[in-house]
Order: sequence, then structure tokens, then C-alpha cells
Amino acid sequence: MNGDWFRVGKIVNTHGVKGEVRVISSTDFSDERYAVGSKLMIRVQTNEEISVTVSHHRIHKQFDLLQFEGYFSINDVEKFKGCTLYVSSEYLTDLDEDEYYYYEIIGCSIMTDEGETIGKVKEIVQTGANDVWIVQRNSGGKDILIPYIDDVVKDISISDKKITIHLMEGLLE
Repeated sequence: MNGDWFRVGKIVNTHGVKGEVRVISSTDFSDERYAVGSKLMIRVQTNEEISVTVSHHRIHKQFDLLQFEGYFSINDVEKFKGCTLYVSSEYLTDLDEDEYYYYEIIGCSIMTDEGETIGKVKEIVQTGANDVWIVQRNSGGKDILIPYIDDVVKDISISDKKITIHLMEGLLE
């Protein structure tokens, strides 16, 4: 497939017998990504890429449940368990200033406003109130949780893959 592809989730299991799959989402716009008619790509274990179109989306517990056009039974989707879902860059919409896609933040270096490099963002968790960035320390040890709030995050440079934070008391503990 042509173009850049960005990970939006992992199919962790089937759901029911009518071809639904259970997805752990890694996208910040799941309603948009999984809207009926959305085109996604599944990369199966053989590195084969399968284009699918979302025919149904609902949320169940902490999972996104998806059904694809032409896949009507559990037997049709069994092969997708453990596979990763991707969206083409052509379907990404422009964001407002000071808004970022997860893929732009993950991998960025985190530095304090005093110049100390702490680590890299390895994952983002939605908490409802604000996103929390999970940062893998350069020095090893326990990951650091950085809340994406104005008091902490001072500057984001996607082009340099660098984020400057103000280290509030207790953040590194």
C-alpha cells in the first residue's frame, strides 16, 4: 500500500459470532477513525496487508468493537486476532494549533526547562481529564507519568522531536 500508515489499534480478540473484533485503541480520535465507512488496513502475521472498511463501531467496556464490510462471522475475523490496525495518512485531518496526533508525541525526548533530558515518551493514556504521557527514563528505573497540562508542558517541537516541561514537585517520584 502506498503512503504513510499510522497505527490506530490492536485487534485483541473476536467478539460474539457475527464478525466483530475487539480493539484496544491507540488513537486519539477513535470516533473519527472507526466511523462507518472508514478505510483501515490490517497487517496480519504474514505481513500481508488487508484493506477493510468499517461497517459498525461501538464501545464495550474499555474496548472499541468493530465490524468490517464483507466479514460477517467469527470465522471471517478469527485470523485478525493479535493484528495491528492502521489508517492511511491521507485520512488524517489537519489539527488546530497546539493539537497533536499521538504518533507525533510518542518518541519525543522530554527535557526540563532547566535543560536536563529525562527520557522519551513511549505511550499516551487518556484519563478523561487530560492525557498522561508515559516517559521511559534514560537512566532506567520506573517510568514517569507526565500530565499533558499547561502547568507542566511548556514547549512542543515536533520537528525536533523535543518537549520541554516544567518539573513540578513530585513528578519524578
